[in-house]
Amino acid sequence: MTTAPDPTLVRHRSWPWCRRCSGVALDLGSARTRAWTSGRSMILDVPTVTFPGDGATYPIQRGTIVDTPGTARMLDRLLRPRLPRLGRPLLILTTPVLGGPAYRAEARSAVEILRPRTVLTVPTARAVAAAADADLTEPLLVVDIGAHLTEVTLLADGAVTDARRTALGTSDLDSLAPPEPLVEAVATMVSGMLDEDHTFQTRDAVERGALLAGGGALRPDIAWHLTGRLRAPVRLVPAPHTAAVRGAAKLLQAAHAHPSAAAPAHHRPGR
Repeated sequence: MTTAPDPTLVRHRSWPWCRRCSGVALDLGSARTRAWTSGRSMILDVPTVTFPGDGATYPIQRGTIVDTPGTARMLDRLLRPRLPRLGRPLLILTTPVLGGPAYRAEARSAVEILRPRTVLTVPTARAVAAAADADLTEPLLVVDIGAHLTEVTLLADGAVTDARRTALGTSDLDSLAPPEPLVEAVATMVSGMLDEDHTFQTRDAVERGALLAGGGALRPDIAWHLTGRLRAPVRLVPAPHTAAVRGAAKLLQAAHAHPSAAAPAHHRPGR
């Protein structure tokens, strides 16, 4: 007697040969929205803006989704033409480490416009580590400097063990002046983590060298001043401004190949 295979255990074929499914890796930033879709080699990198009427509005500000319907309209305009008409994509979404349940709820509400069959969320720092192929068997400090938000995150065994943030980014700096306010803010956050960590994981991560990502990493003066202020090495992620979405794309492809990807649609929180 032959038993039919359990459909939830069918392993998906790799993209782009898997014709029955599609995927989206999405990084919603305050200034830029970046997305990778299965079957395409290029990353979509556009301003985070929507046009509800005569003017432009900005639905995400300082790491907070302030206009969920506007974010949904933007995603519909940008990504709907890139997805199969009848497909329901597997979607992985980066989220600010300290965004919390409220951010994840708003983000999931916005991406429903794309009719995903499953939504996975991953902390931005974890996606950055994936893009850098970082060794997660050792403590890792990730400094993500965006246009309007900066986060410092400690990862241990790949999990977030401490995180700090400031509503300060490259858009707040004078391009002709030294980036002292931002560098000092990062140094203060790292100092606070060192003071409160009795396991020495933060110290070990700092001594190994912080991983620097985000648009701020494109400014050599920030990396140089940060190295001096921390008195420790700072390692730049390749193409740091797109690191989060590239890392999310790696995690998405791994999730796509997992047997559970064929399970019925529902939302699963990231780890």
